[in-house]
Formats: sequence, structure tokens, C-alpha cells
Amino acid sequence: MSNFDYDLFVIGGGSGGVRAGRLAAGLGKKVAIAEEFRFGGTCVIRGCVPKKLYVYASQFPEHFEDAAGYGWDVPKARFDWRKLVENKEREITRLEGLYRKGLENAGAEIIEARATLVDRHTLDVGGRRVTAEKILIAVGGRPNMHSALPGHEHCISSNEAFDLAELPQSIVIEGGGYIAVEFANIFHGLGVETTLVYRGKEILSRFDADLRRELHAAMEAKGIRILCHDVLTSVEKKVDGSLVAHLKSGEAVPAGQVMLAIGRIPNTAGLGLEAAGVETGKAGEILIDDYSRTNVDNIWALGDVTNRVQLTPVAIHEAMCFIETEYKGNPTSPDHDTIATAVFSQPEIGTVGLSEDEAAGRFETLEIYRASFRPMRHTLSGRQEKMLMKLVVDGESRKVLGAHVLGPDAGEMAQLLGISLKAELTKDDFDRTMALHPSAAEEFVTMYQPSYRVVKGERVG
Repeated sequence: MSNFDYDLFVIGGGSGGVRAGRLAAGLGKKVAIAEEFRFGGTCVIRGCVPKKLYVYASQFPEHFEDAAGYGWDVPKARFDWRKLVENKEREITRLEGLYRKGLENAGAEIIEARATLVDRHTLDVGGRRVTAEKILIAVGGRPNMHSALPGHEHCISSNEAFDLAELPQSIVIEGGGYIAVEFANIFHGLGVETTLVYRGKEILSRFDADLRRELHAAMEAKGIRILCHDVLTSVEKKVDGSLVAHLKSGEAVPAGQVMLAIGRIPNTAGLGLEAAGVETGKAGEILIDDYSRTNVDNIWALGDVTNRVQLTPVAIHEAMCFIETEYKGNPTSPDHDTIATAVFSQPEIGTVGLSEDEAAGRFETLEIYRASFRPMRHTLSGRQEKMLMKLVVDGESRKVLGAHVLGPDAGEMAQLLGISLKAELTKDDFDRTMALHPSAAEEFVTMYQPSYRVVKGERVG
């Protein structure tokens, strides 16, 4: 009989923590899971799910415009921000209920309180002490609010963006990653005058350079102002409540809201890690081995708090590996290689594998296959937006190293392309696959000749 109150105590009710807690409880373990806010974590409550709903909402103005080319006479539309917020809230409440139901049905104990570590086996949970044989930390991350920025207290993050009391007439967003880019497109699509400020030379620094340049041009063509090589130096709040974003370049940009989207940091502050002897890195991330175990052998960590790959499916995968390793006697380390991802910008990005620049640093010779065209859906609408598709191929083995899409449904394509790249298929496998016509995706199997080659990092042809 165990001397502990619980076999497993999970701190954090996000996707990874819930999956681990539910599976462990389903195996007959006595499990408790503590969450101080709402179950579902960043993704469900204040991240990818509400964001995708807002992306859909922001696309309708273009849909209404495009309808005319297809014979539809659409009357002038009116947007109700509060209705969107209310409907979003209803949906995430429904999803939270499903997370709770799954835990309850598996027999896990749900604790709605903050849990902190007292020592390696003891936790303080809302003022009471409990013990656990094993502890899993899955508390995720939080927005970096740039506390050194004068006036940062006047700014919002992605957390607050979903529930603003009213839609601003203008917004300044600092950042160039996928969160900043997605929200710039969302707010612009909803009729907000939008300025994006980024310190780098081009947005989306970790993505393929062709996609970055094409998306930048497309966003500016829509009317989004993008200021690269610049940063906020302060945010001033006027007497009337309006804001002014002061930039390093000397420009002062008036705004109804200023949003900071300059990255996320592990949510480890005040967690009691020092008391339990758990080691952390420079960014506050919990340091773990290949099996998600910390330096304390009965404490594990997974998801964004480890700062490995900040994606919900990754946290879920790591949770399943934890269960296999600790409760099924099947040591399994998470596989973080070749992960498909998307940026729900407008146009959308879908990508999997290596960018051209990354591949050029690893392989002697590359073949680059590239197609740019106006998608069929725009031929009658008159919209001039282009679609870009690109394959990065090892010139020696012919293995497809990277697949990149900019355009409608790019994320859906990237998920399916991820299977091909995970299976290490070659360009010859792509070539002998029959095209599905008419579709945009058929370009991936009909680009028979390389657009150019890269030899020892230098473009040829």
C-alpha cells in the first residue's frame, strides 16, 4: 500500500496534463490534477482554438467581396464583435466540459486550485498539503509582457485579445512570430487599422524565406502596415485613454490598443521548483532528459514549460510517451522530428521539414522545386493573391527534405505532406503519384523539373 496520497499528481490542466492524468487514472492509478484557471490550457481557452475561430471571422469580408465574381449580390455586412466573443466563449466552455468529463470518467480527482511544490513529494494545493509518489508538471507558458518597456502595463497580450470590451479602431502589434502575424491578419480582417512592428529584417524568422517574403507582400497589399528593423521604446497613455506607441525609429503611432506578441516564456515562477530541487534553464524552462524526467527522479515535465516545441499536439504526444515509459514498461522518448505546422495568416502558411536555408547548411546539393500561381478560386473573384508551393530535395538521395505552402488550405496540405516526409519519401515517389485535378495540391506531384539547384550553399541556375 502506498504511503502517498496519490500515485500521480499533475500540475496543470492543459492538453498535455489532462491527457497524462486521464490515461494514468484509466490504468487504475490514483490521480489528482490541479488547475487554477480553466481546464483545456492555452490552446483551448486562450490560444489555437479561439484564434482559429477568430481567423474564420476575419476572413468573411474577403469572402463577401469574392462572391460578386461568382454571381452573388451580397448586401452590406455588419460585424458584431460582442456576438463573436460570446459565441467563442460558449464553444470553449463546451470544450472545457469535455476535458473535465474525460478526467472524471477515468476516475481522476479534479482540484480547482493552484498547486506548488513543497518538496519532491509534497505539494501545497490551495492551502492544504498533499503527497504524491510521482509528480508531473505541465503548466505551459505565458506571454512575455516585456516588463522593462515603459508603459508595458497599458498593453495587451494574446490572452486579453480575445475578450476586449470593444474592437479598437487601430492597433499596434509588436512581434514577428506566428502569434503576431496571425493577430495582425485577424484584426485587419475585422476592420481594425493594423500596424505590425518587428525588430528583425523579415517576419516569421524560422520559416522558409520565400514564404516569409511572399506573405509580407500579401499582407501589405491588403493594407497591413509592417515596420521591420524597429521596436517599441515606450507606450504612452493619453488622458482620453488612447495610446501612443513610440518607436526606436522616432515615429509615434496612435493606437486604440497595443499588443505585445514578442514570445512566450515557461510558466514556472512561484511554482516551488527550488524547494523540490528541480533544475531550470536560462529562460526558466524545466530541464528534462529524453524521457521528460527532471533531475529529480520522481518529477517529470512536459509541454511548453520545457520550452522544447511549443505546440499542443507535441504536449499530448509527450504525455503519451510519459505513460508508456512510467506505467506500461515501454520506455518511449518523444519524437520531435519533422513536425508539420501552420500559420493561420491570410494567406495561410503550411510547412513541414527543412527550409531551403536550413537544408543548404546540412546538405551538399539541393534541388528546389517552386511553383507560384493564382489559385483557381481567385480566377472569377478577380483577387490577385498568389499561391506558392515549394519542395526542398536532397540532390543525392532525392529525399524530400521540406515542403512549404502559402495559400488557401495550406495547413491542411501540410498535415498530409507531413506523412510523406515522415515516411522519408523521395521526389521520385511524388513524381509517380497521380495528380488530383483540378486542385492546388496537385502542383506537389507535377513539378517535374527543379526551378534551380543549390550547391554548397550557392544557388545555381
